[in-house]
Amino acid sequence: MAIESAVLEEIKQLRSRLPHVHGVLVASIDGLVIAHDVSGFDPDTFAAMSAAQLGLGQQMAGVLPPGDFRECVTAATSGYVATFAAGDRALLAIVAGPELNVGRLHHEARPAAANVAALIAPPA
Repeated sequence: MAIESAVLEEIKQLRSRLPHVHGVLVASIDGLVIAHDVSGFDPDTFAAMSAAQLGLGQQMAGVLPPGDFRECVTAATSGYVATFAAGDRALLAIVAGPELNVGRLHHEARPAAANVAALIAPPA
C-alpha cells in the first residue's frame, strides 16, 4: 500500500504541474491499475488499453536502431492520450484536453515516469 500512496502522490504532483489534464493513471505493463486519478472513464479499461498501446509502441520502435521505447502520443480533435514507459514494469498514461501544450507534456511526464519506475522497482 505504501507504493500505491507514493505513486498517487507522484500523479497528483504531475497534475499540479500540467494544465488541461483530465486523468492520470499508472499501471503494470500487463494492464493492471497501480494508482490513478481519473474520472469520467473506467480506470481498469483505460489501463488495459494503455498497456496495449505501450506494447504496440514498443513493437513499432523495433524498426528503429536499438534503444529504449519512451512514449506514444495519440492526438484527436478533442484532446490527447499519452502513454509513457515507466521502467520495464509499468506505464504512465495521461488524458488531456486539446489545449494541452505537448512540449510541456513531454517535459513534465518523462521525469514523472522515471520517478514512478523508481518507486515500483523491486528492492535491491
